[in-house]
Amino acid sequence: MTIIEVSTENQIDIIESLAKEIWTEHFIPIIGEQQVDYMLAKYQSKQAVKQQIASGVLYFLIKESLAFIGYIAVHPRGDELFLSKIYVQSSCRARGYGKKAVQFVETLARERGLRKIALTVNKNNTSAIRAYEKVGFRNVGSLVQDIGSGFVMDDYAMEKTV
Repeated sequence: MTIIEVSTENQIDIIESLAKEIWTEHFIPIIGEQQVDYMLAKYQSKQAVKQQIASGVLYFLIKESLAFIGYIAVHPRGDELFLSKIYVQSSCRARGYGKKAVQFVETLARERGLRKIALTVNKNNTSAIRAYEKVGFRNVGSLVQDIGSGFVMDDYAMEKTV
């Protein structure tokens, strides 16, 4: 497995394509098609990713052999590294890629002198919650965020000390 920092238009296109594939498959059963479409446009479109990178968010592609199988996005926030996105194609889940991606994020946090990693996860995304707990994250509370157009993100906040 290789993790590559995103820096080109082509790599951003790959992020957008992976997001559409992964979100459509994984999140429609959890939050519905309308909210998935809205969130893809707002947070995972090529333009949104470009704006996030310009504002300091770091994106990384996960590559196995010759194929891109997922992606990560992080950004420093105070004394923590916020893990904004970590997604792996369904055909590649439960093979250790997520664990290796989290280890990569832990290394990034330590290199930047940050003491913890924080993330949010949908309360109904039980498989992701279990995976995060398995690698040492703990639930630190609930968080409901209005994201516009009548949609909310109803999440758990999780964190891990590094």
